[in-house]
Amino acid sequence: MELGLGAPTSPPPWRGHLLLRALVIFLCLWVTSEANEQHVELPPRGWNSYDSFSWTVDENAYLQNAKILAEKLLPHGYQYAVIDYLWYRRYVDGAYTDSYGFDNIDEWGRPFPDLQRFPSSKYDKGFSQIANKVHEMGLKFGIHLMKGISTQAVNANTPILDIETGKPYVENGRQWAARDIGLTHKTCAWMPHGFMSVNTNIGAGRAFLRSLYRQYADWGVDFVKVDCIFGTDYSPEEVITISQLLQELDRPIVLSISPGTEVTVPLAENISEHVNMYRITGDDWDNWKDVSSHFTVSSAFAAANKIGATGLRGKSWPDLDMLPFGWLTDPGVNQGPHRPCNLTFDEQKAQMTLWSMAKSPLIYGGDLRHLDNSTFSIMTNPTLLKINYYSKNNMEFHYVYGETTSNTRHSGHLSPQYTVNPTKHDGMVVGLTSCTNDQANGWFVFPQDGKSDHICRIYETENGKNVSFCLGKTKPLLASDDDINEKEEDQTKFHLAVADINDSCLDASASRRRTASEVKLLMFSRCKWHARQMWELNDKGNLVSSYSRLCATVESSKEAVGITGARAWIATGSKGEIYLAFFNLDSVSRKITARISDLEKVLGTAFVRKHSCSCSDVWSGRNLGLVEEEISAAVNPHGCVVFELMC
Repeated sequence: MELGLGAPTSPPPWRGHLLLRALVIFLCLWVTSEANEQHVELPPRGWNSYDSFSWTVDENAYLQNAKILAEKLLPHGYQYAVIDYLWYRRYVDGAYTDSYGFDNIDEWGRPFPDLQRFPSSKYDKGFSQIANKVHEMGLKFGIHLMKGISTQAVNANTPILDIETGKPYVENGRQWAARDIGLTHKTCAWMPHGFMSVNTNIGAGRAFLRSLYRQYADWGVDFVKVDCIFGTDYSPEEVITISQLLQELDRPIVLSISPGTEVTVPLAENISEHVNMYRITGDDWDNWKDVSSHFTVSSAFAAANKIGATGLRGKSWPDLDMLPFGWLTDPGVNQGPHRPCNLTFDEQKAQMTLWSMAKSPLIYGGDLRHLDNSTFSIMTNPTLLKINYYSKNNMEFHYVYGETTSNTRHSGHLSPQYTVNPTKHDGMVVGLTSCTNDQANGWFVFPQDGKSDHICRIYETENGKNVSFCLGKTKPLLASDDDINEKEEDQTKFHLAVADINDSCLDASASRRRTASEVKLLMFSRCKWHARQMWELNDKGNLVSSYSRLCATVESSKEAVGITGARAWIATGSKGEIYLAFFNLDSVSRKITARISDLEKVLGTAFVRKHSCSCSDVWSGRNLGLVEEEISAAVNPHGCVVFELMC
């Protein structure tokens, strides 16, 4: 029987509709999958404009830096190009970090770029043009943000955008505006004229933040650094709200939070799962005191297994701040790059080594237009970059032995007497920590006959007697009825005053940004109604800050001295490598030694199978041959040596 093939027939119309519908469903699922993928599995790397431009960077300088980033550092994993703070502030006479009235805000109270500095923003009052150029370079685009809402927007009482309707937000039959959500008693401690927290417990507050972050996603933003929201400026409700809003978006955005002043492991326990990067120190600048202050805190976070812990749509990374190498500016000035880095070459190598061993994000801060070969070699050392991305078992190694040039021998962990606390009074320092920390307990009211009560805490026993630290408890004076609603819960709040000093109250956060090494900053200022000066005592014996909801601790300031001596870190590689880094924190040369048996004690026989190891020097690349029993090196002042071992 012969079968003939006729002309092809058209599929019935219903089949076309089904195919189209299936394609739409597939694309929707694919977009959702892309948005929710594990997108921060490795510590982020990139460039940020702050260390070189402060807040004065413009479109031309930014794109020039981005171009060099793409050409020279992107092959080494540096992919985020971030415009730091105040990109919405007009660069004119009178404008500075905490000036008022110079910010560009739209009709919904949201900031938009300064059109003089970023002329391409005139097309959409946004960054989409710049983001497109950055994406074409193969990079990802980032911006700095302040928490909450602009003070200008609150004073103008701008309406809040409902992104679902495109109209002002309405709830319970009323239209909501900026004054309804701005918490005027919770302005940013170090930028009080700029921004304040928003009330995230009401729908209007969340609607405002939703409109902000949807707009940033529409611009093509891949990375946001949110400031004045962590450390002593802790605003957990807003951090969690932002994290939830970012998960609603159809594109992944990395969430970084700052600053890291007073950050402790217990504090990070409550927040790390909601972010991707979180600062754990104050601002790091190009001086050795700032660099050396990172050793203790990075060790604590490593010991608590916070490196690469669960985070927003991926993992989270304790952030040691930017690498201030190359051509820089100064903190908070209205000036761009004008000076070289003050760190020596040895100090820069030590900083890069600690950041890599601790698996911190690596964000370069210098002007890339002046990137020299020496700095480039530090930033791109292949073994350190491998350690930063792929190593495991990263921790401080406590079994090192050091000899100074005078041959005085030290053994074991050379623990520095070091503390980071914001306030000092009568030989004491008052710090802040999570209220779950046992060190926050023990505060009590000490009545004074005919005088204001004192708030006290016993901090040590001397000759069988308790010694207490006390501050005077005073009720705050309200400037006017408009300053605050006198709700029942407000009656429990009070100021803490210095004895015999009129109108001087304890602050929970500094009125300016602090660097990583500023550990003895006095923080008493003129008394006023502001959350950073408001405290309350709960029934658990916690003295709670109304500004950050952190709790006060007390320690003797005798221990607040600099970090010196020898330190060491270890990590392991995927092929059995052991990475051992020696750091000399002294200002004289030091011989540092570690025993292979101690490596085995810490890492086990999976990595140390014999007491002789093949050894190479990571920074010089030299093969040092076989070492037996112990590993030693003469380390320059403020320098380091890194070994790659196979045992």
